[in-house]
Amino acid sequence: MEKRLEESGAQQDADWQHHRIVPAGKQIATRNLVSEDVFVLCGGWGFRFFQLADGRRQILNFLLPGDLFSVISVFEQRFHFSVKALTEIQVSAMQRAEVQARLLANPKILMALAASCFAEGDAAGKSLTALGQYSAEERIAYLLLHLMRRIAARSVIREQRYPFPLRQQHIADAVGLTPVHVSRVLSLFRERGIVALSDGALQVGNLPELERIGSLN
Repeated sequence: MEKRLEESGAQQDADWQHHRIVPAGKQIATRNLVSEDVFVLCGGWGFRFFQLADGRRQILNFLLPGDLFSVISVFEQRFHFSVKALTEIQVSAMQRAEVQARLLANPKILMALAASCFAEGDAAGKSLTALGQYSAEERIAYLLLHLMRRIAARSVIREQRYPFPLRQQHIADAVGLTPVHVSRVLSLFRERGIVALSDGALQVGNLPELERIGSLN
């Protein structure tokens, strides 16, 4: 069974590539379904997640512009996760066979993909360590630092203010806590002048302290 994006606003660039605009909150890939396409996020924020039978959700990773839904999707047809749009997003879908042919024809692109595979695996290992060993404060600080680094690599950051469209539920589902617990930790961070979340932005007031709490190093 093949699953393609179904949202309106498609734009066809070539026979092997097409684009979609997807509204916030829309699920755009479902675990265990098969697709002939490789998807890359071109604009906005999304997230990969695993849904349990009782409705609980574990967010595996947040997707930022330039991210593939997963690096292994270049080789694997079946989704091993689901994907949802966090904000309105722009997505490019590329036929897997064409992507693979271009990789084989260009070793530099193939090496870049290999580097992305390593980075994805390294990030997953660090996140697992944080989830398994860290306290609530440390988990949230780790997540904030991780996203700050990724945002800074894509955007110009001024006065330690980062675009941050996550709600407390998203943070809770990413770090294995309840929204109430997340709210308490964020309130504590704000009171201590470490970080403050408001109006879709993360304002960092004390980066050294945030790093002391959440850094794995």
